[in-house]
This record gives sequence, structure tokens and C-alpha cells, in this order.
Amino acid sequence: MTGIHADSAGPSALRRRVLAGWAAVGLVGLVGAAPAFAQVPPSAAEAAAYTGLFQAAQRGDLAALQGALRQGAPVDARDARGRTPLHVATHARQGEAIRALVAAGARLDALDADRYDAVTIAAVADDLPTLSLLLDLGASARLTTSRYDGTALIAAAHLGHDTVVQRLIRAGAPLDHVNNLHWTAAIEAVVLGDGGPRHQRTLAALIAAGADLRLADRQGRTPLDLARARGYREMVRLLEAAPR
Repeated sequence: MTGIHADSAGPSALRRRVLAGWAAVGLVGLVGAAPAFAQVPPSAAEAAAYTGLFQAAQRGDLAALQGALRQGAPVDARDARGRTPLHVATHARQGEAIRALVAAGARLDALDADRYDAVTIAAVADDLPTLSLLLDLGASARLTTSRYDGTALIAAAHLGHDTVVQRLIRAGAPLDHVNNLHWTAAIEAVVLGDGGPRHQRTLAALIAAGADLRLADRQGRTPLDLARARGYREMVRLLEAAPR
């Protein structure tokens, strides 16, 4: 797992879902009964307070961005949460600002204070266009990110962002990375998913790509064991039909 991620379900709904998943596998209490949300986009107040290069990145104002760079603004400057202008532009889905920052030498592998890179930020946001842009510009899908030593693929699988998962797989994301909770992307798709269509498609993509379904959690439970325990019949069917 790469932390607790905000998605379209909203923080409260996602928190309940994640805690239910943790309870199902006996992990509530491992990192606290009310885990904090790790990935933190700029708040409205932070965005309003930005100046210079950060403001230009947030707004997608290319003229202001180029002006700030000409005046010597550090392209990899940090805000109070360790975000660079590239992180801010990624959160704000400002594709042209991302292009301009990368052209100016912005580090695509920079991590913010919570150890997220731009690729994982876009993956968690289910933002396929921005993710694809970053990858096309040379960003890596292979970085280890977050306090859980996870990856963008694990984060996306956790949230059931199926089209993002497919794009990350094509970009060479490590299928069998094991985070420090001893979970893979396939395990997270089951234990932190809802068993619904998007998580099913996520799991199917991982299976088709050749993910090692023999890898187990700390209790020795494979994705198939976990899907059976949760009553996710379609996931069970997918896993039972997978090549051995």
C-alpha cells in the first residue's frame, strides 16, 4: 500500500472502505485505527497564497511561469509540504505547465514530504491524461514511493483505477513489488477494493500482465485466498482461471 489516498469517493467514504479492508485482514492497529491521509494536494488556502513559480504552476499561466524562470526562480523549489512546482502543476492537471517545467529541467523523480512523485500523484487522482503526459516526458513508473514503500501501480490498484493501472503496466511498472505491509498490487486490489467492476478490471489487467499470484501476505494468504474470504466471486473466478 502506498498510503491512504483520496479519490472520487471522498475522504470519509474512502477512509471507511480502507478501514474495513484493513479489519478484514487484521491490520487495523498496525498503523493506527484512524490512519491519516498521506497524499495531500494543495488546499484552497495554500493555492491562494502561492506566488511566483508556484502560483504560475497552479494556474497554468505559462507567461508567468516563463517569467519566473527567467528571473531565476528555482525550478525545483519546495513549498511547506515539500511539493515542487511540478507536483503542484500535476495536482492541478496543468499539462502545459508540466511541459514547460520539464523543459526547464524540473526533476520528474522528485518526492514531496509524504514521498509521492508526480506519477503517483496522477495515478491516485485517476488522471490518465496527466499520467500519460508525465510518462511520455520521461517519468518513471518504477519509483518506490510513500511511507509504505509502495509504487504508483499499487496505489492505483488499491483504488481500482483500472485504466491508470493498464497505462502503468505498459510503462513497465513493477508488477510484483512488495510494500512494507507485505502487499502487492494484486493483493491490494482485493483487500482494499470493493470487489466491483473497476477493481475486477484492475485485477484482470494484473493477471493478464503476468503478476505473480503466488505472492502472499504476512499471514500466507494469496490474492485468491483473500478474494474467497471476502466473498468476491468474480475476483475468485478470475484468479481461479489465471495461469498457474
